[in-house]
Amino acid sequence: MSTPPPFSSWLWSWRDPKPDPIKAGGSGGGRRSSPMSWRWGDRLVLVAAWGSGIFLCVVAAAIVLYMGYRGIQDLRPALIFSHPRVGETGGFSGGFLDPLLGTLFLTVIGIVLALPLALASAVWIAEYGRPSWLARVVESSIEVVAGTPDIVIAIFGLAIFQVSLLAPFSFTSEGGGVYGRSFIAAGAMMSLLALPPVYAATRDGIQSVPAHMREAAFALGKTRITTIRRVLIPSVRSNIATGVTLGISRIIGSTAIVIILLGGLNIEPQGSVPGIGLLRGTGSSLTSYIYEASPAGEGGAPEKAYAAAFLLLIFVLALNLLVDRIGRAQARSTGMPTVGAVV
Repeated sequence: MSTPPPFSSWLWSWRDPKPDPIKAGGSGGGRRSSPMSWRWGDRLVLVAAWGSGIFLCVVAAAIVLYMGYRGIQDLRPALIFSHPRVGETGGFSGGFLDPLLGTLFLTVIGIVLALPLALASAVWIAEYGRPSWLARVVESSIEVVAGTPDIVIAIFGLAIFQVSLLAPFSFTSEGGGVYGRSFIAAGAMMSLLALPPVYAATRDGIQSVPAHMREAAFALGKTRITTIRRVLIPSVRSNIATGVTLGISRIIGSTAIVIILLGGLNIEPQGSVPGIGLLRGTGSSLTSYIYEASPAGEGGAPEKAYAAAFLLLIFVLALNLLVDRIGRAQARSTGMPTVGAVV
């Protein structure tokens, strides 16, 4: 006689029954069914999904390969370490040291202003959110800022910093005219571009932290604000890094704000105090330099535009690599899923 199966096998077969092929998809096989047995509409959706993914990969590879091919040909160390100049015929000569430093200054100013605002707003929305009407107003306001074109933000910043009250923060002529242009003005408007992605990434990360981590901290006698500082914020470091990366990508990719609120080529400080004079001065960034040097601008130096664009692309790829390393390190230490950076 054959031995009957143990009771445990009957129990597990009752708790996890095999899927009915007819109920699973109507054509058999369920989740692991062959696409050849699917309906024609389902096959077309699958082909469209694969085609879209492959198309995006091809576009990204084409951008990287083409800019790498042109950039490597034209990029030389002398371009990175020499100041740009406007020649007698109006074309650009020299390198792009000043636009490179201007990009760095704008990035630092924008992130320094946006990060604390975004973190505080995200923590308040995710952990408190009271009163509810004010929370909805805050989220709607951030969405409005995120959807506002940078040219509109640039015009708004120009109008704000031309007010006499903010004259000390912008370039002022010898006759007392306030131009509203400076690294402070441009960096403040850049922070509006960086704030929404940092806020969204931090808020989503805090909301995804398991409830038992909060309960464990409360059981140890920690207050809510201590739990936020010691448990929640460290748990979403990779999310914050992802938001910062997306914010930096928006800052370094903006051209309208730089052209309107800086409006120069070389960095020109204003005043005798080194740090304050630099922040009140004018300059440019890599994106504005690329535009002016390209055939669409007046610089007449397309080879230098390709070199600067390649350098900017390398910077963005390095940011993505850094955030990916941070996310993997946090995933190994905490076991929590992280958000990848796509810039």
